[in-house]
Amino acid sequence: MTTLAWKNLFYDKVRLAVTLTGIVFALILIIVQFGLFLGFLDTTANVVVRSGVDLWLTAPGVPHVNGAAAFPEKRRYKALAVEGVDRVERFALQFAQWKLPTGSQESVQVTGFDLDGGMGGPWNIIAGSVEALRGDDTIIVDQLYLEKLGVKGLGDSIEINQRRARIVGLTQGIRSFTTSPYVYTSFKNSQNYTLLKEDETYFLLVKARPGVDLQKLKADLKAAIPDVDVFTNDEMRSLTQSYWLFTTGAGVTTLMGAVLGLLVGIVVVAQTIYSATVDHIREFGTLKAMGARNSYIYRIIIEQALISATMGYSLALVAGWFVAKSSETGNAAILLPPEMAVGLFFLALAMCIMASVISIRKATSIDPAMVFKS
Repeated sequence: MTTLAWKNLFYDKVRLAVTLTGIVFALILIIVQFGLFLGFLDTTANVVVRSGVDLWLTAPGVPHVNGAAAFPEKRRYKALAVEGVDRVERFALQFAQWKLPTGSQESVQVTGFDLDGGMGGPWNIIAGSVEALRGDDTIIVDQLYLEKLGVKGLGDSIEINQRRARIVGLTQGIRSFTTSPYVYTSFKNSQNYTLLKEDETYFLLVKARPGVDLQKLKADLKAAIPDVDVFTNDEMRSLTQSYWLFTTGAGVTTLMGAVLGLLVGIVVVAQTIYSATVDHIREFGTLKAMGARNSYIYRIIIEQALISATMGYSLALVAGWFVAKSSETGNAAILLPPEMAVGLFFLALAMCIMASVISIRKATSIDPAMVFKS
Protein backbone atom coordinates (compact mmCIF):
# COMPACT_ATOMS: atom_id res chain seq x y z
CA MET A 1 0.00 0.00 0.00
CA THR A 2 2.88 2.30 0.77
CA THR A 3 4.42 1.53 -2.60
CA LEU A 4 1.17 2.22 -4.40
CA ALA A 5 0.67 5.58 -2.68
CA TRP A 6 4.28 6.53 -3.40
CA LYS A 7 4.09 5.46 -7.05
CA ASN A 8 0.79 7.24 -7.50
CA LEU A 9 2.38 10.48 -6.32
CA PHE A 10 5.52 10.20 -8.41
CA TYR A 11 3.82 8.92 -11.56
CA ASP A 12 2.97 12.47 -12.61
CA LYS A 13 6.00 14.47 -11.54
CA VAL A 14 4.55 17.73 -12.84
CA ARG A 15 1.43 17.28 -10.71
CA LEU A 16 3.62 16.40 -7.70
CA ALA A 17 5.69 19.54 -8.24
CA VAL A 18 2.53 21.65 -8.39
CA THR A 19 1.21 20.00 -5.22
CA LEU A 20 4.44 20.55 -3.32
CA THR A 21 4.68 24.13 -4.56
CA GLY A 22 1.23 24.87 -3.19
CA ILE A 23 2.03 23.30 0.18
CA VAL A 24 5.42 25.03 0.44
CA PHE A 25 3.93 28.40 -0.50
CA ALA A 26 1.21 28.04 2.12
CA LEU A 27 3.62 26.98 4.87
CA ILE A 28 6.13 29.75 4.08
CA LEU A 29 3.28 32.26 4.21
CA ILE A 30 2.37 30.96 7.67
CA ILE A 31 6.02 31.00 8.79
CA VAL A 32 6.51 34.60 7.67
CA GLN A 33 3.24 35.91 9.14
CA PHE A 34 3.49 34.09 12.45
CA GLY A 35 7.23 34.72 12.57
CA LEU A 36 6.59 38.44 12.24
CA PHE A 37 3.95 38.22 14.95
CA LEU A 38 6.32 36.41 17.32
CA GLY A 39 9.04 38.89 16.42
CA PHE A 40 6.66 41.73 17.25
CA LEU A 41 5.86 40.24 20.66
CA ASP A 42 9.54 39.64 21.38
CA THR A 43 10.56 43.15 20.36
CA THR A 44 7.89 44.86 22.47
CA ALA A 45 9.03 43.16 25.69
CA ASN A 46 12.57 41.87 25.08
CA VAL A 47 13.97 44.15 27.79
CA VAL A 48 11.58 42.54 30.30
CA VAL A 49 11.96 38.95 29.16
CA ARG A 50 15.76 39.05 29.36
CA SER A 51 15.98 41.20 32.48
CA GLY A 52 16.53 38.41 34.99
CA VAL A 53 14.04 40.15 37.32
CA ASP A 54 11.60 38.42 39.66
CA LEU A 55 9.48 41.45 40.63
CA TRP A 56 9.15 45.02 39.32
CA LEU A 57 8.29 47.95 41.57
CA THR A 58 6.89 50.97 39.73
CA ALA A 59 5.14 54.24 40.37
CA PRO A 60 1.33 53.81 40.55
CA GLY A 61 -0.46 53.49 37.22
CA VAL A 62 2.52 52.70 34.97
CA PRO A 63 0.93 51.23 31.80
CA HIS A 64 3.96 49.31 30.49
CA VAL A 65 7.73 49.13 30.79
CA ASN A 66 8.27 52.00 28.33
CA GLY A 67 5.93 54.34 30.20
CA ALA A 68 7.75 54.70 33.51
CA ALA A 69 7.38 57.56 35.96
CA ALA A 70 9.93 58.57 38.58
CA PHE A 71 9.36 57.84 42.28
CA PRO A 72 11.48 58.13 45.46
CA GLU A 73 14.47 55.78 45.62
CA LYS A 74 14.02 55.37 49.40
CA ARG A 75 11.33 52.78 48.63
CA ARG A 76 14.31 50.52 47.97
CA TYR A 77 15.16 50.26 51.67
CA LYS A 78 11.61 49.29 52.56
CA ALA A 79 11.72 46.59 49.90
CA LEU A 80 15.02 45.22 51.24
CA ALA A 81 13.43 44.86 54.67
CA VAL A 82 10.74 42.48 53.36
CA GLU A 83 11.43 38.83 54.14
CA GLY A 84 12.27 36.80 51.05
CA VAL A 85 13.94 39.66 49.15
CA ASP A 86 17.53 38.90 48.14
CA ARG A 87 18.45 42.22 46.53
CA VAL A 88 16.85 45.34 45.05
CA GLU A 89 18.41 47.31 42.20
CA ARG A 90 17.57 50.67 40.67
CA PHE A 91 16.65 50.72 36.99
CA ALA A 92 15.97 53.48 34.49
CA LEU A 93 14.20 53.31 31.13
CA GLN A 94 13.34 56.69 29.70
CA PHE A 95 13.27 58.50 26.38
CA ALA A 96 15.99 61.05 25.61
CA GLN A 97 17.28 63.05 22.63
CA TRP A 98 20.36 61.83 20.74
CA LYS A 99 22.14 64.54 18.75
CA LEU A 100 23.16 63.39 15.27
CA PRO A 101 26.33 64.66 13.54
CA THR A 102 24.06 66.61 11.19
CA GLY A 103 22.71 68.62 14.10
CA SER A 104 19.26 67.03 14.07
CA GLN A 105 18.01 64.79 16.87
CA GLU A 106 16.89 61.18 17.19
CA SER A 107 14.86 59.74 20.04
CA VAL A 108 16.50 56.95 22.06
CA GLN A 109 15.60 55.03 25.22
CA VAL A 110 18.27 55.37 27.88
CA THR A 111 18.45 52.15 29.89
CA GLY A 112 20.36 52.49 33.14
CA PHE A 113 21.09 49.46 35.33
CA ASP A 114 23.16 48.40 38.34
CA LEU A 115 26.51 47.24 36.99
CA ASP A 116 27.20 45.01 39.99
CA GLY A 117 23.86 43.21 39.99
CA GLY A 118 23.27 43.25 36.24
CA MET A 119 19.48 42.93 36.23
CA GLY A 120 18.02 44.67 33.19
CA GLY A 121 21.40 44.85 31.45
CA PRO A 122 22.24 44.19 27.78
CA TRP A 123 22.76 40.78 26.19
CA ASN A 124 24.46 39.52 23.02
CA ILE A 125 27.43 41.84 23.47
CA ILE A 126 29.66 41.49 20.39
CA ALA A 127 32.19 44.24 21.11
CA GLY A 128 33.32 46.00 24.27
CA SER A 129 31.97 44.97 27.68
CA VAL A 130 29.65 45.92 30.51
CA GLU A 131 32.69 46.68 32.65
CA ALA A 132 33.54 49.54 30.29
CA LEU A 133 30.35 51.27 31.47
CA ARG A 134 32.04 52.04 34.79
CA GLY A 135 33.62 55.01 33.09
CA ASP A 136 31.84 58.35 33.00
CA ASP A 137 29.56 59.12 30.04
CA THR A 138 29.86 55.62 28.53
CA ILE A 139 27.13 53.77 26.63
CA ILE A 140 26.40 50.55 24.75
CA VAL A 141 24.23 50.54 21.59
CA ASP A 142 23.06 47.91 19.14
CA GLN A 143 24.90 47.61 15.85
CA LEU A 144 21.57 47.49 14.00
CA TYR A 145 21.05 51.19 14.76
CA LEU A 146 24.54 52.57 14.09
CA GLU A 147 23.57 54.16 10.79
CA LYS A 148 20.31 55.48 12.22
CA LEU A 149 22.26 57.11 15.07
CA GLY A 150 24.93 58.53 12.77
CA VAL A 151 27.87 56.66 14.34
CA LYS A 152 30.29 53.98 13.14
CA GLY A 153 31.09 52.01 16.28
CA LEU A 154 33.33 51.83 19.32
CA GLY A 155 34.97 55.04 20.41
CA ASP A 156 32.53 57.41 18.71
CA SER A 157 31.26 60.26 20.87
CA ILE A 158 27.91 62.05 20.66
CA GLU A 159 25.52 63.96 22.91
CA ILE A 160 22.44 62.72 24.75
CA ASN A 161 20.30 65.51 26.17
CA GLN A 162 23.27 67.83 25.70
CA ARG A 163 25.61 65.58 27.67
CA ARG A 164 28.60 63.77 26.14
CA ALA A 165 28.35 60.01 25.58
CA ARG A 166 31.02 57.64 24.29
CA ILE A 167 30.28 54.23 22.77
CA VAL A 168 32.20 51.47 24.61
CA GLY A 169 30.19 48.43 23.54
CA LEU A 170 27.97 46.97 20.84
CA THR A 171 25.16 44.44 21.05
CA GLN A 172 23.44 42.39 18.36
CA GLY A 173 19.70 41.90 18.03
CA ILE A 174 18.34 44.19 20.76
CA ARG A 175 15.53 45.76 18.76
CA SER A 176 13.13 48.43 19.91
CA PHE A 177 9.49 48.37 18.88
CA THR A 178 9.13 52.12 19.39
CA THR A 179 11.84 52.84 16.75
CA SER A 180 13.80 54.60 19.54
CA PRO A 181 16.89 52.41 20.04
CA TYR A 182 17.89 51.23 23.50
CA VAL A 183 21.04 52.87 24.84
CA TYR A 184 22.54 51.00 27.81
CA THR A 185 24.54 52.72 30.51
CA SER A 186 25.13 52.61 34.25
CA PHE A 187 22.30 53.81 36.46
CA LYS A 188 24.51 56.70 37.61
CA ASN A 189 25.07 57.86 34.03
CA SER A 190 21.39 57.39 33.18
CA GLN A 191 20.46 59.90 35.89
CA ASN A 192 22.41 62.52 33.98
CA TYR A 193 21.03 61.56 30.56
CA THR A 194 17.39 61.42 31.70
CA LEU A 195 17.60 64.38 34.08
CA LEU A 196 16.53 62.09 36.91
CA LYS A 197 17.00 63.41 40.44
CA GLU A 198 19.60 61.71 42.62
CA ASP A 199 16.99 60.45 45.08
CA GLU A 200 14.65 59.06 42.40
CA THR A 201 14.40 56.00 40.20
CA TYR A 202 12.07 54.79 37.45
CA PHE A 203 11.96 51.16 38.60
CA LEU A 204 13.12 48.99 41.47
CA LEU A 205 14.07 45.48 40.37
CA VAL A 206 13.68 42.75 42.95
CA LYS A 207 15.51 39.42 43.05
CA ALA A 208 13.89 36.93 45.41
CA ARG A 209 15.71 34.40 47.51
CA PRO A 210 15.69 30.84 46.13
CA GLY A 211 12.47 28.96 46.80
CA VAL A 212 10.41 32.03 47.73
CA ASP A 213 6.80 32.11 46.51
CA LEU A 214 6.69 35.15 44.19
CA GLN A 215 2.97 35.76 44.61
CA LYS A 216 3.33 35.84 48.39
CA LEU A 217 6.39 38.06 48.12
CA LYS A 218 4.48 40.34 45.78
CA ALA A 219 1.67 40.66 48.33
CA ASP A 220 4.17 41.30 51.14
CA LEU A 221 5.91 44.03 49.15
CA LYS A 222 2.59 45.68 48.31
CA ALA A 223 1.61 45.61 51.97
CA ALA A 224 4.95 47.07 53.06
CA ILE A 225 5.04 49.74 50.30
CA PRO A 226 1.42 50.61 49.42
CA ASP A 227 2.36 53.62 47.27
CA VAL A 228 3.97 51.50 44.50
CA ASP A 229 2.70 48.92 42.04
CA VAL A 230 4.27 45.46 42.10
CA PHE A 231 4.44 43.13 39.09
CA THR A 232 6.03 39.75 38.49
CA ASN A 233 8.27 39.58 35.45
CA ASP A 234 5.59 37.66 33.53
CA GLU A 235 2.98 40.26 34.45
CA MET A 236 5.21 43.11 33.28
CA ARG A 237 5.87 41.25 30.02
CA SER A 238 2.17 40.60 29.47
CA LEU A 239 1.28 44.20 30.37
CA THR A 240 3.80 45.58 27.88
CA GLN A 241 2.96 43.17 25.07
CA SER A 242 -0.79 43.70 25.49
CA TYR A 243 -0.38 47.47 25.44
CA TRP A 244 1.59 47.58 22.19
CA LEU A 245 -0.43 44.78 20.61
CA PHE A 246 -3.92 46.13 21.18
CA THR A 247 -3.42 49.90 21.37
CA THR A 248 -1.33 50.40 18.22
CA GLY A 249 -2.15 49.90 14.56
CA ALA A 250 1.04 47.90 14.09
CA GLY A 251 0.02 45.37 16.73
CA VAL A 252 -3.47 44.80 15.35
CA THR A 253 -2.15 44.62 11.78
CA THR A 254 0.47 42.05 12.71
CA LEU A 255 -2.09 39.92 14.55
CA MET A 256 -4.53 40.08 11.63
CA GLY A 257 -1.73 39.21 9.21
CA ALA A 258 -0.90 36.10 11.23
CA VAL A 259 -4.54 34.96 11.30
CA LEU A 260 -5.07 35.66 7.59
CA GLY A 261 -1.81 33.89 6.76
CA LEU A 262 -3.06 30.80 8.56
CA LEU A 263 -6.46 30.88 6.83
CA VAL A 264 -4.97 31.45 3.37
CA GLY A 265 -2.48 28.65 4.01
CA ILE A 266 -5.23 26.22 4.94
CA VAL A 267 -7.26 27.12 1.83
CA VAL A 268 -4.24 26.77 -0.48
CA VAL A 269 -3.28 23.37 0.94
CA ALA A 270 -6.88 22.11 0.86
CA GLN A 271 -7.31 23.15 -2.76
CA THR A 272 -3.94 21.68 -3.74
CA ILE A 273 -4.51 18.29 -2.13
CA TYR A 274 -8.11 18.13 -3.38
CA SER A 275 -7.04 18.88 -6.95
CA ALA A 276 -4.27 16.29 -6.77
CA THR A 277 -6.78 13.64 -5.69
CA VAL A 278 -9.40 14.56 -8.27
CA ASP A 279 -6.79 14.47 -11.05
CA HIS A 280 -6.22 10.79 -10.21
CA ILE A 281 -9.90 9.94 -9.97
CA ARG A 282 -9.72 7.40 -12.83
CA GLU A 283 -6.96 5.49 -11.04
CA PHE A 284 -9.17 5.15 -7.99
CA GLY A 285 -12.01 4.05 -10.25
CA THR A 286 -9.72 1.33 -11.60
CA LEU A 287 -8.99 0.14 -8.07
CA LYS A 288 -12.71 -0.06 -7.32
CA ALA A 289 -13.29 -1.98 -10.55
CA MET A 290 -10.65 -4.44 -9.38
CA GLY A 291 -12.55 -4.97 -6.13
CA ALA A 292 -10.71 -2.60 -3.81
CA ARG A 293 -12.64 -1.63 -0.69
CA ASN A 294 -13.26 1.96 0.26
CA SER A 295 -11.05 1.56 3.35
CA TYR A 296 -8.14 0.65 1.06
CA ILE A 297 -8.67 3.82 -0.99
CA TYR A 298 -8.92 5.81 2.23
CA ARG A 299 -5.50 4.59 3.31
CA ILE A 300 -3.91 5.39 -0.05
CA ILE A 301 -5.28 8.94 -0.17
CA ILE A 302 -4.38 9.71 3.44
CA GLU A 303 -0.90 8.28 3.01
CA GLN A 304 -0.39 10.40 -0.10
CA ALA A 305 -1.42 13.40 1.95
CA LEU A 306 1.07 12.47 4.69
CA ILE A 307 3.90 12.04 2.20
CA SER A 308 3.06 15.34 0.52
CA ALA A 309 2.83 17.12 3.88
CA THR A 310 6.20 15.76 5.03
CA MET A 311 7.97 16.69 1.80
CA GLY A 312 6.33 20.12 1.62
CA TYR A 313 7.09 20.82 5.27
CA SER A 314 10.75 19.89 4.86
CA LEU A 315 11.18 22.25 1.92
CA ALA A 316 9.22 25.05 3.62
CA LEU A 317 11.23 24.72 6.84
CA VAL A 318 14.52 25.11 5.01
CA ALA A 319 13.22 28.13 3.10
CA GLY A 320 11.70 29.57 6.28
CA TRP A 321 14.99 29.21 8.14
CA PHE A 322 16.77 31.27 5.48
CA VAL A 323 14.02 33.90 5.61
CA ALA A 324 14.27 34.11 9.41
CA LYS A 325 18.06 34.25 9.25
CA SER A 326 18.04 37.06 6.70
CA SER A 327 15.69 39.10 8.89
CA GLU A 328 18.28 39.26 11.70
CA THR A 329 19.90 42.29 10.10
CA GLY A 330 16.60 44.02 9.34
CA ASN A 331 14.28 46.16 11.41
CA ALA A 332 11.52 43.52 11.54
CA ALA A 333 12.52 40.18 13.02
CA ILE A 334 10.94 36.95 11.77
CA LEU A 335 11.28 34.35 14.51
CA LEU A 336 11.20 30.61 13.93
CA PRO A 337 11.60 29.01 17.38
CA PRO A 338 11.74 25.19 17.73
CA GLU A 339 8.22 25.12 19.20
CA MET A 340 6.86 26.85 16.10
CA ALA A 341 8.76 24.49 13.78
CA VAL A 342 7.30 21.44 15.56
CA GLY A 343 3.82 22.95 15.61
CA LEU A 344 4.08 23.76 11.90
CA PHE A 345 4.82 20.12 11.12
CA PHE A 346 1.66 18.92 12.85
CA LEU A 347 -0.29 21.76 11.27
CA ALA A 348 0.92 20.66 7.83
CA LEU A 349 -0.15 17.08 8.56
CA ALA A 350 -3.55 18.21 9.83
CA MET A 351 -4.19 20.47 6.83
CA CYS A 352 -3.23 17.80 4.30
CA ILE A 353 -5.22 15.08 6.06
CA MET A 354 -8.32 17.30 6.32
CA ALA A 355 -8.04 18.18 2.64
CA SER A 356 -7.63 14.52 1.73
CA VAL A 357 -10.69 13.56 3.79
CA ILE A 358 -12.75 16.05 1.78
CA SER A 359 -11.59 14.45 -1.45
CA ILE A 360 -12.08 10.88 -0.19
CA ARG A 361 -15.84 11.10 -0.56
CA LYS A 362 -15.53 11.94 -4.24
CA ALA A 363 -13.01 9.16 -4.78
CA THR A 364 -15.08 6.47 -3.04
CA SER A 365 -18.39 7.50 -4.62
CA ILE A 366 -17.23 7.10 -8.21
CA ASP A 367 -18.72 4.45 -10.47
CA PRO A 368 -16.10 1.76 -11.28
CA ALA A 369 -17.63 1.55 -14.76
CA MET A 370 -16.23 5.01 -15.56
CA VAL A 371 -12.83 3.48 -16.31
CA PHE A 372 -14.35 1.64 -19.26
CA LYS A 373 -15.90 4.78 -20.72
CA SER A 374 -14.03 6.71 -23.39
